[in-house]
Amino acid sequence: MEHVDRCVVLVDAGYLLGAAASLLAGEPARSRITVDHAALIQGLRERAEADTEQPLLRIYWFDGAPDRVPQPEHRRLRVMSRVTVRLGALTRSDGRWAQKGVDAAMHAELTELARNRACSDIVLVTGDGDLLPGLMSAKEHGVAVHLWAVQAADGDYNQSEDLVAEADERRVLDRAWITKAVRAKDLGGGCPPPPVPRPEITAILSAPLPDSALAASADRAAESQATVVRNGSAAPPAQHGPETEAAPAAGKGVPTPKDLAGLRGPGTPAPAPQPVGPGQSQPGATLRWSSDKGWVERPGGGAVGEPPETASLPTLAQLTSAEQRWADREEDITTVGGDPFEVGQVFARRWMERLPEAGHVQKLSVMYPRIPHRIDGELLRYAARFGLLAHKDDQIDEHDRYAIRAGFWREIDVRAAAEHGAMPPEKGHPGPTT
Repeated sequence: MEHVDRCVVLVDAGYLLGAAASLLAGEPARSRITVDHAALIQGLRERAEADTEQPLLRIYWFDGAPDRVPQPEHRRLRVMSRVTVRLGALTRSDGRWAQKGVDAAMHAELTELARNRACSDIVLVTGDGDLLPGLMSAKEHGVAVHLWAVQAADGDYNQSEDLVAEADERRVLDRAWITKAVRAKDLGGGCPPPPVPRPEITAILSAPLPDSALAASADRAAESQATVVRNGSAAPPAQHGPETEAAPAAGKGVPTPKDLAGLRGPGTPAPAPQPVGPGQSQPGATLRWSSDKGWVERPGGGAVGEPPETASLPTLAQLTSAEQRWADREEDITTVGGDPFEVGQVFARRWMERLPEAGHVQKLSVMYPRIPHRIDGELLRYAARFGLLAHKDDQIDEHDRYAIRAGFWREIDVRAAAEHGAMPPEKGHPGPTT
């Protein structure tokens, strides 16, 4: 049986992007570069077809990921035309990340393609000498092997010399070719710039603290100062009234449970902008940390301590049938890229489409910027499927959490505006604040 006249590209992403980072940023850390994956794949395809003079069958992208969970870049890549992603493990040892199983997977794919005569030419983008047996086996099956290198930063080889010697053809992807899809990040001398949030995230971060919370903060400061005086220590200058006391909270935007403790009676909706004096606070309030940074757990306050209005909102799991769950998983795998903002939008859209009562959307919208604890936890667990926990000690990065919730609120906004026959607010004003 003759080989089919077509080419296949096998890419070791760790080598390609690590060598590109060394070339452009001076060190192999992939965090030092930004990659336009669509442009990179298109460049690989065009170059392979030109060099081999054969049409492309497929590009295999081999990379490592923690627990083999696809990262956002892998999710984008695997839905591209003619691209197949194969993931090995990414493990941490002695403070460094290392790929496990990637070279073995490449070796298996290389030999299988050659044995089955699936192509006439194979392009290898790698420097790993462990692939030498697979390369030699492919040649023995009559496949032409093209070995591509990324231009080395020091002008020397960044590939196994044995691999170079055995390849039928060799090409170098130079700086000019690499920079069509890869750019070095400008880190200002090694200090990363502070992230610039999207307008929707800024809106959530800048949501004003209720007047009642500011008053309570001032009361706590006064009580603390009085305690210091009673203990016989010199009290600090009385320089923080309600305005200055609000400054730290304003920087964060969303009040913490400590800010809101004792400000709402049972069943009071979260925003509660009406001023509440210290004398009206709920005695015996207990705090429960929540990623929505707003709920106060009170005995008898409804399911898991939430107000009745919140407890009555169903979760997405309660609204989803087995058939819908399967369809959701298909959509997640094929079309959802994994951007935190997009993840929040997808979750909110599914939740709203399955609600039995349209009034639930309006009930939720007045709680902006806080999301009920059960729904917020479910939202973050959904986001964790997209690899947003990676490299962060099993916690979603704070900026990503705000982006997830901003996407959620944007979808709620659009639906609430549609039900009222109004245009949705501009980005940067993702929802009602009352």
